[in-house]
Amino acid sequence: MIGRPRLHLRSVGSTNERARELAAAGAPHGALVTATEQTAGRGRQGRAWVAPPGRALAASVVLRDHDALLSLRAGLAVADIAGPGARVKWPNDVLVEGRKVAGVLVEGRPQEGWAVCGIGVNVAVREEDLPPELRVTAGGLGREPADLEPILHELLAALEARLREPAAVTVIALRVRDALRGNPVRWSGGFGVAGGIDDQGRLMVGGERLDSGEVHLI
Repeated sequence: MIGRPRLHLRSVGSTNERARELAAAGAPHGALVTATEQTAGRGRQGRAWVAPPGRALAASVVLRDHDALLSLRAGLAVADIAGPGARVKWPNDVLVEGRKVAGVLVEGRPQEGWAVCGIGVNVAVREEDLPPELRVTAGGLGREPADLEPILHELLAALEARLREPAAVTVIALRVRDALRGNPVRWSGGFGVAGGIDDQGRLMVGGERLDSGEVHLI
Protein backbone atom coordinates (compact mmCIF):
# COMPACT_ATOMS: atom_id res chain seq x y z
CA MET A 1 0.00 0.00 0.00
CA ILE A 2 1.31 3.43 -0.95
CA GLY A 3 2.44 5.35 2.15
CA ARG A 4 3.63 2.49 4.35
CA PRO A 5 6.07 2.40 5.99
CA ARG A 6 6.41 6.13 6.51
CA LEU A 7 9.35 8.21 7.69
CA HIS A 8 8.43 11.76 8.71
CA LEU A 9 11.17 14.28 9.40
CA ARG A 10 10.89 17.74 10.90
CA SER A 11 13.60 18.99 8.58
CA VAL A 12 15.52 17.38 5.71
CA GLY A 13 17.57 18.57 2.80
CA SER A 14 15.46 16.69 0.25
CA THR A 15 12.77 14.04 0.74
CA ASN A 16 13.73 12.60 -2.64
CA GLU A 17 17.34 12.21 -1.57
CA ARG A 18 16.34 10.44 1.64
CA ALA A 19 13.90 8.20 -0.23
CA ARG A 20 16.62 7.32 -2.74
CA GLU A 21 18.86 6.21 0.12
CA LEU A 22 16.08 4.06 1.52
CA ALA A 23 15.27 2.57 -1.89
CA ALA A 24 18.92 1.65 -2.48
CA ALA A 25 18.94 -0.01 0.95
CA GLY A 26 15.91 -2.16 0.05
CA ALA A 27 12.87 -0.15 1.18
CA PRO A 28 9.65 -1.76 -0.06
CA HIS A 29 7.25 -0.53 -2.70
CA GLY A 30 5.13 2.28 -1.26
CA ALA A 31 7.59 3.45 1.40
CA LEU A 32 7.03 7.16 2.06
CA VAL A 33 9.27 10.01 3.22
CA THR A 34 7.65 13.30 4.29
CA ALA A 35 9.02 16.41 5.94
CA THR A 36 7.71 19.55 7.60
CA GLU A 37 10.62 21.48 6.08
CA GLN A 38 12.91 20.92 3.11
CA THR A 39 16.11 22.94 3.12
CA ALA A 40 17.35 21.78 -0.28
CA GLY A 41 14.25 20.69 -2.16
CA ARG A 42 14.82 20.09 -5.86
CA GLY A 43 12.76 20.34 -9.00
CA ARG A 44 13.58 19.43 -12.58
CA GLN A 45 16.79 20.66 -14.21
CA GLY A 46 18.36 21.00 -10.75
CA ARG A 47 16.16 23.96 -9.79
CA ALA A 48 15.43 24.66 -6.14
CA TRP A 49 11.93 23.90 -4.87
CA VAL A 50 11.02 26.74 -2.53
CA ALA A 51 8.25 26.24 0.05
CA PRO A 52 7.75 27.66 3.55
CA PRO A 53 7.79 25.15 6.44
CA GLY A 54 4.41 23.84 7.49
CA ARG A 55 2.52 25.22 4.48
CA ALA A 56 3.54 22.88 1.68
CA LEU A 57 3.44 19.14 1.27
CA ALA A 58 6.80 17.51 0.60
CA ALA A 59 6.51 13.78 -0.03
CA SER A 60 8.57 11.13 -1.82
CA VAL A 61 7.41 7.58 -2.50
CA VAL A 62 9.56 4.55 -3.29
CA LEU A 63 8.04 2.61 -6.19
CA ARG A 64 9.09 -0.79 -7.48
CA ASP A 65 6.17 -1.25 -9.85
CA HIS A 66 5.62 1.60 -12.32
CA ASP A 67 5.71 2.53 -15.99
CA ALA A 68 6.90 5.34 -18.24
CA LEU A 69 3.81 7.43 -17.39
CA LEU A 70 4.79 7.69 -13.71
CA SER A 71 5.42 11.46 -13.63
CA LEU A 72 2.18 12.18 -15.48
CA ARG A 73 0.20 9.74 -13.33
CA ALA A 74 1.49 11.58 -10.25
CA GLY A 75 0.55 14.93 -11.76
CA LEU A 76 -2.95 13.63 -12.41
CA ALA A 77 -3.23 12.44 -8.81
CA VAL A 78 -2.44 15.97 -7.63
CA ALA A 79 -4.96 17.40 -10.08
CA ASP A 80 -7.57 14.96 -8.75
CA ILE A 81 -7.31 16.45 -5.28
CA ALA A 82 -6.78 20.05 -6.43
CA GLY A 83 -10.18 20.29 -8.07
CA PRO A 84 -11.83 20.31 -11.51
CA GLY A 85 -9.98 23.45 -12.59
CA ALA A 86 -6.51 21.92 -12.09
CA ARG A 87 -4.48 21.22 -15.21
CA VAL A 88 -1.41 19.07 -15.83
CA LYS A 89 1.44 20.85 -17.61
CA TRP A 90 3.55 18.24 -19.34
CA PRO A 91 5.72 16.68 -18.08
CA ASN A 92 5.52 17.32 -14.36
CA ASP A 93 3.66 20.44 -13.16
CA VAL A 94 0.13 21.07 -11.94
CA LEU A 95 -1.48 24.46 -12.55
CA VAL A 96 -4.54 26.11 -11.07
CA GLU A 97 -5.68 29.30 -12.82
CA GLY A 98 -2.39 29.30 -14.70
CA ARG A 99 -0.23 29.22 -11.57
CA LYS A 100 2.00 26.33 -10.56
CA VAL A 101 0.72 24.74 -7.36
CA ALA A 102 2.62 21.46 -7.52
CA GLY A 103 5.59 19.76 -9.11
CA VAL A 104 6.70 16.17 -9.58
CA LEU A 105 10.27 14.89 -9.69
CA VAL A 106 10.90 11.25 -10.62
CA GLU A 107 14.36 9.81 -10.05
CA GLY A 108 15.49 6.22 -9.99
CA ARG A 109 17.73 3.37 -10.99
CA PRO A 110 15.87 1.13 -13.44
CA GLN A 111 18.67 -1.41 -13.32
CA GLU A 112 17.99 -1.86 -9.59
CA GLY A 113 14.23 -1.95 -10.03
CA TRP A 114 13.15 1.20 -8.22
CA ALA A 115 12.11 4.79 -8.71
CA VAL A 116 11.37 7.62 -6.31
CA CYS A 117 8.43 9.89 -7.05
CA GLY A 118 8.73 13.23 -5.28
CA ILE A 119 5.67 15.46 -5.08
CA GLY A 120 5.58 19.01 -3.74
CA VAL A 121 2.19 20.69 -3.28
CA ASN A 122 1.61 24.28 -2.14
CA VAL A 123 -1.32 23.38 0.09
CA ALA A 124 -1.46 26.50 2.28
CA VAL A 125 1.14 28.72 0.63
CA ARG A 126 0.16 32.39 0.42
CA GLU A 127 1.48 34.94 -2.03
CA GLU A 128 3.49 36.66 0.70
CA ASP A 129 5.19 33.33 1.50
CA LEU A 130 6.79 33.20 -1.94
CA PRO A 131 9.93 34.98 -3.17
CA PRO A 132 9.01 38.07 -5.24
CA GLU A 133 10.20 36.44 -8.47
CA LEU A 134 7.73 33.55 -8.06
CA ARG A 135 4.61 35.48 -7.12
CA VAL A 136 3.45 35.83 -10.73
CA THR A 137 3.88 32.17 -11.68
CA ALA A 138 3.33 30.18 -8.46
CA GLY A 139 0.23 29.73 -6.34
CA GLY A 140 -1.40 27.55 -3.72
CA LEU A 141 -4.53 25.53 -3.07
CA GLY A 142 -5.89 28.11 -0.64
CA ARG A 143 -6.07 25.66 2.24
CA GLU A 144 -4.83 25.89 5.84
CA PRO A 145 -1.73 24.32 7.45
CA ALA A 146 -4.00 21.94 9.37
CA ASP A 147 -5.09 20.49 6.02
CA LEU A 148 -1.65 19.12 5.09
CA GLU A 149 -2.11 15.70 6.67
CA PRO A 150 -5.65 15.11 5.33
CA ILE A 151 -4.52 16.20 1.86
CA LEU A 152 -1.54 13.85 2.06
CA HIS A 153 -3.90 10.92 2.65
CA GLU A 154 -6.13 12.06 -0.23
CA LEU A 155 -3.10 12.35 -2.49
CA LEU A 156 -1.77 8.90 -1.62
CA ALA A 157 -5.15 7.34 -2.35
CA ALA A 158 -5.38 9.22 -5.66
CA LEU A 159 -1.82 8.22 -6.57
CA GLU A 160 -2.48 4.57 -5.83
CA ALA A 161 -5.59 4.64 -8.01
CA ARG A 162 -3.76 6.34 -10.87
CA LEU A 163 -0.85 3.88 -10.67
CA ARG A 164 -3.23 0.92 -10.91
CA GLU A 165 -5.36 2.10 -13.82
CA PRO A 166 -4.61 1.08 -17.43
CA ALA A 167 -2.32 3.41 -19.36
CA ALA A 168 -5.08 4.17 -21.86
CA VAL A 169 -7.31 5.50 -19.07
CA THR A 170 -4.48 7.69 -17.79
CA VAL A 171 -3.85 9.15 -21.24
CA ILE A 172 -7.54 10.00 -21.71
CA ALA A 173 -7.56 11.77 -18.32
CA LEU A 174 -4.39 13.64 -19.25
CA ARG A 175 -5.97 14.91 -22.46
CA VAL A 176 -8.88 16.31 -20.47
CA ARG A 177 -6.51 18.02 -18.03
CA ASP A 178 -3.88 19.10 -20.58
CA ALA A 179 -2.63 22.64 -19.84
CA LEU A 180 -0.67 22.94 -23.10
CA ARG A 181 -2.86 21.61 -25.90
CA GLY A 182 -3.71 24.25 -28.49
CA ASN A 183 -1.29 26.78 -27.01
CA PRO A 184 1.99 28.06 -28.49
CA VAL A 185 5.01 26.63 -26.69
CA ARG A 186 8.76 26.67 -26.93
CA TRP A 187 11.41 24.16 -25.93
CA SER A 188 15.11 23.70 -26.51
CA GLY A 189 14.49 22.36 -30.00
CA GLY A 190 12.18 25.09 -31.26
CA PHE A 191 8.63 26.30 -30.91
CA GLY A 192 5.14 25.47 -32.15
CA VAL A 193 1.59 24.74 -31.07
CA ALA A 194 1.12 21.89 -28.59
CA GLY A 195 -1.02 19.16 -30.13
CA GLY A 196 -1.68 17.13 -27.01
CA ILE A 197 -0.30 13.95 -25.46
CA ASP A 198 0.10 10.72 -27.44
CA ASP A 199 -0.56 7.18 -26.22
CA GLN A 200 2.99 6.88 -24.81
CA GLY A 201 2.71 10.11 -22.82
CA ARG A 202 4.83 12.14 -25.23
CA LEU A 203 4.00 15.75 -26.03
CA MET A 204 3.16 16.39 -29.67
CA VAL A 205 4.28 19.71 -31.14
CA GLY A 206 3.96 19.96 -34.90
CA GLY A 207 5.81 16.94 -36.27
CA GLU A 208 7.80 16.47 -33.07
CA ARG A 209 7.05 14.06 -30.24
CA LEU A 210 8.84 15.05 -27.06
CA ASP A 211 9.50 12.38 -24.45
CA SER A 212 11.47 14.59 -22.06
CA GLY A 213 12.61 18.14 -21.57
CA GLU A 214 11.31 21.52 -20.50
CA VAL A 215 8.40 23.18 -22.30
CA HIS A 216 7.25 26.75 -21.76
CA LEU A 217 4.04 28.48 -22.74
CA ILE A 218 4.71 31.45 -25.02
